[in-house]
Amino acid sequence: MFYHIKELQYHAKPERPDPVYAKKLQEVLGGQFGEISVAMQYLFQGWNTRGDGKYRDLLMDTGTEELAHIEMLSTMIARLLDGAPVGAQEEAAKDPVLEAILGGMNPQHVIVSGLGAMPADSVGNRWTADYIIASGNLLADFRANLTAESQGRLQVARLYNETTDPGVRDMLAWLLARDTMHQNQWIAAIRELESKENIVVPSTFPKHLEKQEVSYVLFNFSDGDQSAKGRWASGPSMDGQGTFQYVKNPQPFAKKPKLKPAPPYIYNTPPSVMRQDQIPPSLS
Repeated sequence: MFYHIKELQYHAKPERPDPVYAKKLQEVLGGQFGEISVAMQYLFQGWNTRGDGKYRDLLMDTGTEELAHIEMLSTMIARLLDGAPVGAQEEAAKDPVLEAILGGMNPQHVIVSGLGAMPADSVGNRWTADYIIASGNLLADFRANLTAESQGRLQVARLYNETTDPGVRDMLAWLLARDTMHQNQWIAAIRELESKENIVVPSTFPKHLEKQEVSYVLFNFSDGDQSAKGRWASGPSMDGQGTFQYVKNPQPFAKKPKLKPAPPYIYNTPPSVMRQDQIPPSLS
C-alpha cells in the first residue's frame, strides 16, 4: 500500500521559468535511466522477491523514494514551463506552437501536456517498460541497478552544468547525493551476495554442464595485443574457480557451415547462381 503526502521530499522550485531547460530535464524523468525507470525497476524487483527480508525492504524503500523523485522533477518541469512559450521573435509569438518550435522548447509541452511534465525523454520518446529489469535473481538485478544509478547520476551531473539557475541546481544537488547513496548501497548489496553466492550469475547452474575449457579464456579479436595487459588475461579468475588464459590468435572451433538448399516454394536464390564458378566471365 502507498500513501501520498502533499509535501515534496526536497525543494523543486526554479528561480525563473526556462522551457528549453524543461525539455532537457525530461531525460532524467522519462529517459532510459530516468526516475520513472528506476522507480518501476526497484518496485517490480521488490514485488517479485519471494519472501520478506532486508533485500526486499531495500528495494521497496528505494523504489518508493524514486516515486518522490518523479514528483519533484514533474513539479520542477511544470514550474520551468510557467508562462511558456516564450521567445524573441514577435511573429512567432503570434503562434504559440510555432514559437515553441523556434524557441527550442518541446512543442508537446504546449500541445499535449498543457505546460506539464510527460512520461517521455528529452526528445519526446515515450517511456517504456522495456527499460526495466526484474529477473528474480537479486545479484543480476542489483548489478543492473548499479548501472542505472551510474548512468542516471552521470546525466544529472551533465544537466547540472547546463543551467545556472540556483533553484534547479539545488534540486539536482539533492538528486546527485541520493544517486551517490544508491550506488553505494547497490555495491554493498552486490558484495554481500557475491560473498554468499560467488560472482557469476547464476551461481547454482551446474559447472560441469558448461564448456569449461573456455570458461576463463580471453580471445584476442583486435589488432594488437593491448587486451593482454589487463587483470582479466592472466592469473586466478575473479570467482576463484579457474585461471585466466589469453589466446592471441584464436582459431575456429567448428568447420565452415554448409546449409541445405531451401525448398523451391521459398524462391530463394538457387545454389547454382550462388556458386562463384557459375558466374559468367563477362560479369566476374
